Amino acid sequence: MALRDSTLRNFLWTWGAPLAVALPLLIAPLVLSDFRLNLLGKFLTYAIVALGLDLIWGYGGMLSLGQGLFFGLGGYAMAMYLKLETSGSRLPDFMSWSGLEALPLFWEPFRSPVVALSAVVLLPMAIAGAVGYLVFRSRVQGVYFSLITQALTLIASILFIGQQAITGGTNGITNLKTIFGFARGAASTQTVLYFVTLFCLGALYLLCRRLTQSRFGRLLVAMRDDENRVRFLGYNPVTLKTLVFALSAGMAGIAGALFVCQVGLISPSSMGVMPSVEMVTWVAVGGRGTLIGAVVGAILVSLGKSALSESYPEVWQLGFGAIFAASVMLLPTGIAGFLRRHGSRLVRRGAGGAAALAGARGEAAVAGPAGAGEVDPAARAEVPATSGR
Repeated sequence: MALRDSTLRNFLWTWGAPLAVALPLLIAPLVLSDFRLNLLGKFLTYAIVALGLDLIWGYGGMLSLGQGLFFGLGGYAMAMYLKLETSGSRLPDFMSWSGLEALPLFWEPFRSPVVALSAVVLLPMAIAGAVGYLVFRSRVQGVYFSLITQALTLIASILFIGQQAITGGTNGITNLKTIFGFARGAASTQTVLYFVTLFCLGALYLLCRRLTQSRFGRLLVAMRDDENRVRFLGYNPVTLKTLVFALSAGMAGIAGALFVCQVGLISPSSMGVMPSVEMVTWVAVGGRGTLIGAVVGAILVSLGKSALSESYPEVWQLGFGAIFAASVMLLPTGIAGFLRRHGSRLVRRGAGGAAALAGARGEAAVAGPAGAGEVDPAARAEVPATSGR
């Protein structure tokens, strides 16, 4: 019975929870307005970032405060192509305002969608791989790794702000009107973008789930719990950490590109320190080390933030902070951890009730049609004695 209960719980958590999240997202275009659907599509890009962060933090034990950097790099790579597509043969408007007369050389390759889409993934992965290898080779971990990633994010955002002529400065790259020849603001385009984002989220979720259930995932968890033991067993933690860090950066880059398509702009404010810290809150609230919890946390936190800012524009930040603090204190394992723990209790109670009911039916079948008064008193007296032994 215990094995059956465990199998049922694993089945419900493995397939039931993702389906419970996927079904409302699939039918959302049928019930939401164009504005709300676009907003939900933006939140799905956040869920992709949270998924990658959960992979390195929840399973690998590496808290990165620099995911905003990779999110922004992917977003800028996509925005450069879309800006050139919108501008046509003319120079992008912010370059003209800054006094440039010719397109910078490193912008030229981004006229090709293949180059842009490749850079969305490869550029964040290359930077994360190089930085990760240098950091992990020096056996930097814990809070020091978090501070290094945060410092890189701060440096990059300041750099992008200072290069007004080639990055758009504080305003970033805006006024993106077309996507591969289609009008970005059209309702049909937004619906397609929503389903593309949902498909990417589902595919990356399945990829992360496959990785975490494989030998690679078990090594990640073992490295998180005791890195020295993994090293003594003959594995190289530097390679493992670098690979998973680069993978999470690539996922953040994909999310940034989809964000640009949904919103139509990208700026240094999207790749700063505060967005990176907010990404950590998505995973913390959802439940790290669960994957589906990271997705749920990103969507719910973003929905709550949007609802509070619309209803209480003057004090929404205080309310949002209070809700976050309360959720962390009351749900230390996140929403997914809470549901998993209490869901297993409900399953056990249901299984126990079913077993008791089956036992009662079995006893009634053995006793036959006799009523309560016809049961042998001697047999009734033997029950406590047998139980006592």
